[in-house]
Amino acid sequence: MKLNVKAFGLTCGLVWGLGLFFLTWWIIIFEGNAVQSEFLSAVYRGYTISPTGSVVGLIWAFVDGWIGGMIFAWLYNCLAGGPAAEKKTVSN
Repeated sequence: MKLNVKAFGLTCGLVWGLGLFFLTWWIIIFEGNAVQSEFLSAVYRGYTISPTGSVVGLIWAFVDGWIGGMIFAWLYNCLAGGPAAEKKTVSN
């Protein structure tokens, strides 16, 4: 079975982007804006624990997840579609 590269990339992008978006709002609501996010700020340029930062993080994380998901699906298809997979046939 092969993965649809575009669909898998889109799914990974949506999950990762919305996950970061909702995580940011969770921190804003329950922890306050005082929490430092040095790691994510270093990875995603312009990201902060703020309403504007949540949208910036959503965009960056979507692109990151989309590219990562497409690479993963492509590699999976390359490895799953090797010579052993092509030799399998259904006998009547």
